Amino acid sequence: MTTKRPNGLTYAEAGVDIDAGAALVERLKPLARATGRPGADGRLGGFGALLDLKAAGYEDALIVTTTDGVGTKLKIAIESGQHDTVGIDLVAMCVNDLLAQGAEPLVFLDYFATGRLDVETAVRVVAGIAEGCRRAGATLSGGETAEMPGLYAGADYDLAGFCMGAVRRDGVLPQLDAQRPGDVMIGLSSSGPHSNGYSLIRRVVERVGLTWGAPCPFDPGATLAKALMKPTRIYVQSVLPLAKAGLLKGCAHVTGGGLVENPPRAIAKGLSARFDWDAWPLPAVFAWLQSAGGISDAELRRTFNCGIGFLLILAPEAAPEVLGALIEAGEEAFVCGKLVSA
Repeated sequence: MTTKRPNGLTYAEAGVDIDAGAALVERLKPLARATGRPGADGRLGGFGALLDLKAAGYEDALIVTTTDGVGTKLKIAIESGQHDTVGIDLVAMCVNDLLAQGAEPLVFLDYFATGRLDVETAVRVVAGIAEGCRRAGATLSGGETAEMPGLYAGADYDLAGFCMGAVRRDGVLPQLDAQRPGDVMIGLSSSGPHSNGYSLIRRVVERVGLTWGAPCPFDPGATLAKALMKPTRIYVQSVLPLAKAGLLKGCAHVTGGGLVENPPRAIAKGLSARFDWDAWPLPAVFAWLQSAGGISDAELRRTFNCGIGFLLILAPEAAPEVLGALIEAGEEAFVCGKLVSA
């Protein structure tokens, strides 16, 4: 039975545009298909995403899952209108965590929530997610776009990501039983703060009175927003072959907690990380933040990556081979310390 109510409310009048959501999905389908890989085809539109581990090359594997967001870096994207790279950040935060376990990222799903769906903004964000998946070798296999008027104000939106990967049963990192005093730590350069510490960054910017469109004081030729929106680096293509070859004893993705809180997560009890703080120059963005914000060395090191986005732990004799492979893969890599008895 159909009942006509000429004065009845509609979902659109309540602030949710189903047609805009459907139009967005159609715009996103080719982006997702372009990330297809063996075991996952990147087709959108179903109620779930399928992964064929055998087709992905795994017979006896453990599944590893991660979930993460981009934090208040999104505020800079929203306030400056720079939406093209936060999707890369979202993927990077998840896949680099998988990599720290020795796992290969296989499928990625995103959650995009906003008060009012702007299709063009959403396409720019998800195009970044697709680019991040391409860099990581993962398939963008699905996601959720939630339009929730009254929960988000104005042009605000939020992002979350979920990634699933696999690792051979004998290849899980860290290999805590294999670690010894004298094992080498190799750092891989970051592109800047990545996606951590942005609440402090925004306070520093507020203190010095700069706008996002102002010339950047530490990156000539760029605006402040452009410099701070450099996307998080994705280390999968350069590090995963080393993990699969059994050359690594541990990895740390240097995120919130910086170089103080993250390395211990990959180090055996009875050992600790001893950094050579003079082994690499402090990137200009961190030097500026420290100076402009009056930030102590200790606070800087426990908040930011300080120029090291990913950390490897390995036997000293493996260091020349690993460094050579990383440099050949285009990484800026350097010995930055060693493990010592705690």
